[in-house]
Amino acid sequence: MDEKYYVYMILTERNTLYCGYTTDVEKRFQEHKNGSGAKYTRANKPVKIVYKKEFCSKSDALKEEYRIKHKLTKSQKLALIEL
Repeated sequence: MDEKYYVYMILTERNTLYCGYTTDVEKRFQEHKNGSGAKYTRANKPVKIVYKKEFCSKSDALKEEYRIKHKLTKSQKLALIEL
């Protein structure tokens, strides 16, 4: 069975976006909510998942995560969410 990888964005209480990758978006979101996800989401409480996209390879997911985190402005990220 081929494992699927996902890039996701979470909206935080401070109206910021957190981007990450995982094989299980719902499980990862719960980890963020209970404080075991990432340092950023411990300081900026997650509210909801606002974006997710599936990839067939970890490499492709990591490339997209990097692109979103480091190449896109907040307005570009918001436009991506609206698609």
